[in-house]
Amino acid sequence: MPTVTFKDLCVDAAEPARVARFWGAVLALDVEIMDGGDAFLRDDGRATIWMNGVPEPKAAKNRVHLDLHVPADRALLDLGATPLGDQDGFRVYADPEGNEFCAFPGPGPAVVALCTDSAEPEPLARWWADLTGAAVGPGPDGVPRYLHDVPGLGPLTWKFVPVTDPRTAKNRWHWDVFAHVPDLVAAGATVLRA
Repeated sequence: MPTVTFKDLCVDAAEPARVARFWGAVLALDVEIMDGGDAFLRDDGRATIWMNGVPEPKAAKNRVHLDLHVPADRALLDLGATPLGDQDGFRVYADPEGNEFCAFPGPGPAVVALCTDSAEPEPLARWWADLTGAAVGPGPDGVPRYLHDVPGLGPLTWKFVPVTDPRTAKNRWHWDVFAHVPDLVAAGATVLRA
């Protein structure tokens, strides 16, 4: 039985306001800077992406990132994005703090997917599907590792992307969920801190 609902995306940042202004401009979302320096983006009056101040700098490739549709690369460059390289049909960029994201040609700007790198994408996708009640669909390789209709995530696809590089640092991008902690633990989650 589904017990988890996606709440929002969280981004660790050395300069939360700077990162929030970049993403607010890219996604055409309202930016609010809090008294303590943290910031968030609003969509339809709801906070959807939080920028949380942290003391440590980014040290490794993000294992969580966004896929966007963008009509033209020039707009991203004008806002301060740094191109990192071309892939098959899309381009990888970094935001002002080096957080990677993928830009695909298309109408927008619009977020189309939340991506999570994993050495075991299929079991991880199945775990989150079981918790959220999301539908599991195939990635481009035919492996069932894309989630659709994730409660609280709206129209976005949640992609679990196969990678071979090891995780070397905490995720600077992560998500919050509405959930009952004992249910998460019973399903195999580990409590890192209260």
